[in-house]
Amino acid sequence: MRLVGNRFDPAGGLREFAVGLVLVLVMAAVMVLALAAVARSAPEPSAGARPNPPQGERRPRGPRIPEGTQVLRNLEYARADAKPLLLDLYLPAEAKRPLPLILWVHGGAWRAGSKDPCPAVGMVERGYAVASVGYRLSQEALFPAQIHDCKAAVRWLRAHAEKYHLDPKRFGAWGSSAGGHLVALLGTSGGVADLDGNLGNPDQSSRVQAVCDWFGPTDFCRMSEGESAMDHDAANAPESQLIGGPVQQNKDKAARANPITYVTKDDPPFLIMHGDRDRTVPPNQSQLLHAALQTAGVETTLYMVAGAGHGGFGADAQQMVYDFFDKHLKVPPAGASAPAGGQ
Repeated sequence: MRLVGNRFDPAGGLREFAVGLVLVLVMAAVMVLALAAVARSAPEPSAGARPNPPQGERRPRGPRIPEGTQVLRNLEYARADAKPLLLDLYLPAEAKRPLPLILWVHGGAWRAGSKDPCPAVGMVERGYAVASVGYRLSQEALFPAQIHDCKAAVRWLRAHAEKYHLDPKRFGAWGSSAGGHLVALLGTSGGVADLDGNLGNPDQSSRVQAVCDWFGPTDFCRMSEGESAMDHDAANAPESQLIGGPVQQNKDKAARANPITYVTKDDPPFLIMHGDRDRTVPPNQSQLLHAALQTAGVETTLYMVAGAGHGGFGADAQQMVYDFFDKHLKVPPAGASAPAGGQ
């Protein structure tokens, strides 16, 4: 209702209300049409594409997987207490002859971490097959479950070498931190029945022919001798949780988990790399292993990465890894001896 002259005009007010309502409805319709146009312009997923998983389920980002790589995920290599143990296998697009294999073992203080992503996947471009191994964590099972799993993976891969075009005589192992500890054990404990376990393929060897250990713990009872950001003797330290009690009160269990315990002269070649500013795993752990290998007459190289902490190595260190595996796992010239480490 509005005032016209000296009187109110109710019809005029209704007309204004109606016009305003129409304008609101028109604007709402325009917005709906605009949103629909945006939705229609969004790209359709390609054939066979899967929608992105919820935020908590996204695959963690990692190194680029080389183009054309065959990716075989979640291959079951064994079962432990009804739990499937899985690995991922990365293969070059075309393999003209049996491939050398790199076994990647992840870190995470034995209580975290995953086989995915796989930092070693770039080796595929250099003519290697790469297997990234998942293993039971310390909250699931105490040591030696973790090395039992890794050795079971090696045996399974050998048992399936023909299927996946692998050369069973040329297996290398590479791991970081807790994974470095486990690959060092793979290297030094070949033929040690106590650490082989009984998770399948007992007719196959669990030995490897070359080991690259990135800053793995070795002698748990001497970790406190180095400068560290944590108390490695504490009951809640990762090493204590791995063996089931404080390391200084369980020295026999700590020795059982120590790669140095098993060093013999027939161990495969080692490349050991450690940041000289590592405050998570003290550098003395790599120095102790290197010295024990040297004493036994095993080919070993220790490279202390200047200025590096717990990882974060640059391109030069990466190239050393490539050169090391190329030297020991690529096909030798005719008449040359087989790779060290047996089969």
